Amino acid sequence: MELTVKQATTLKGTVRAPGDKSISHRALLFGALARGETVIRGFLPADDCERTVRCLSALGVSLIREGPTFVRIQGRGPASLREPETTLDAGNSGTTMRLLLGLLAGQPFPAVLDGDRSLRRRPMGRVVEPLRLMGAQIEGREGGAFAPICIRGTRELKPLTYRLPVASAQVKSALLLAGLQANGVTALREPAPSRDHSERLLAAFGATIEQEEGWLKVRGPAVLTGTEVQIPGDFSAAAFFLVAALLVPGSEVYLPAVGVNPTRTGLLDVLQAMGARISLGSLRRQGPEPVADLWAGTQSLRATEVDGSLLPRLIDEVPILAVAATQAQGTTTIRDAAELTVKESNRLQAMAAELGRLGAKVIATDDRLIIEGPTRLRGAVCDSHGDHRVAMALAVAGLVAEGETRIRGAECIAISFPDFVDQLAALTKGGVTDGTGQYCH
Repeated sequence: MELTVKQATTLKGTVRAPGDKSISHRALLFGALARGETVIRGFLPADDCERTVRCLSALGVSLIREGPTFVRIQGRGPASLREPETTLDAGNSGTTMRLLLGLLAGQPFPAVLDGDRSLRRRPMGRVVEPLRLMGAQIEGREGGAFAPICIRGTRELKPLTYRLPVASAQVKSALLLAGLQANGVTALREPAPSRDHSERLLAAFGATIEQEEGWLKVRGPAVLTGTEVQIPGDFSAAAFFLVAALLVPGSEVYLPAVGVNPTRTGLLDVLQAMGARISLGSLRRQGPEPVADLWAGTQSLRATEVDGSLLPRLIDEVPILAVAATQAQGTTTIRDAAELTVKESNRLQAMAAELGRLGAKVIATDDRLIIEGPTRLRGAVCDSHGDHRVAMALAVAGLVAEGETRIRGAECIAISFPDFVDQLAALTKGGVTDGTGQYCH
């Protein structure tokens, strides 16, 4: 699909962020391990999360859908999982593949996991190596560094004491899933805090999670109990509309019930340092997660520097932050971002190349982006690089670029935000069209 975005005169309205993608995956997986019924409301029916649904169904998990955002799981515990008859296809979802490896490490049968061409390029060794230390047998391309991957787990999984080489919520969560099925205490330590949805949600399922002197500990084998999960709006999805409201003149955008877990909201800290005023109203709890109603309006921004421990708290928001930086006064530098080179695309190179087509001054290196602003953007033909976050960031850039911006390969947006185009079209009142030239709302 080719998406055409016209320069916007103003944005006014309400955007409802879809259910949080990270929590949707985890609620499914923990519900599959639990005993008793798990009810998930606000589930994200995007392609990434639907891959996890299909993989769990292939493993014998009973999942009942009552509408696109409602899932009921009849949990029978980890011993009820069965050997799949076919390859478990994770599509483009690194979360699905990495977390399933942790789940399957404690299962005494073989399974093969694969994905699309993009996922086959993403590193799996960071999960495979510690799972091997726990006793799982894993083979794959280049010694298990890349998919396709074959895993045979064991009921005699050994606990692990492990320092993660990089801060990664996916690796941490995979090892927690394995640790729940191991015989003893699994202890993990990250070089910097990553998002903590797994820890919060596991506690809601009845697991005992301990934090001690920087170590995260879980004792297995653990018995999880099915529960009700109300998933908040995804902050990473909301971020595109927050930045759009800041950049387009005369804008006011309201986003109700968005998750504001502090391990996810590094972008708010950065935007506030750039001079933005974003209101958080009605701060409250929704299960284990904090949520708030967000409001953003047009603001002048100044450049800033981002590095170090802040990166894990805004790792998914760097593409849209780069767009904001093109309109900020001064030079913005985003350092220590090498992890972005092994996402769905090399997001550093992709954003530098595509924003450059629009007239922005962006330099990418192996671990940083350097963005000079403010720059006058002009519409151009851009490419998504098959990356949903790149595509959505370019759509926001198109709102401030003169003329029309055309984004090729925009169908990848459905990976995480199926309603993005419709909601953007509603705010622009017709300034967004698909490849057929039809209004997308």
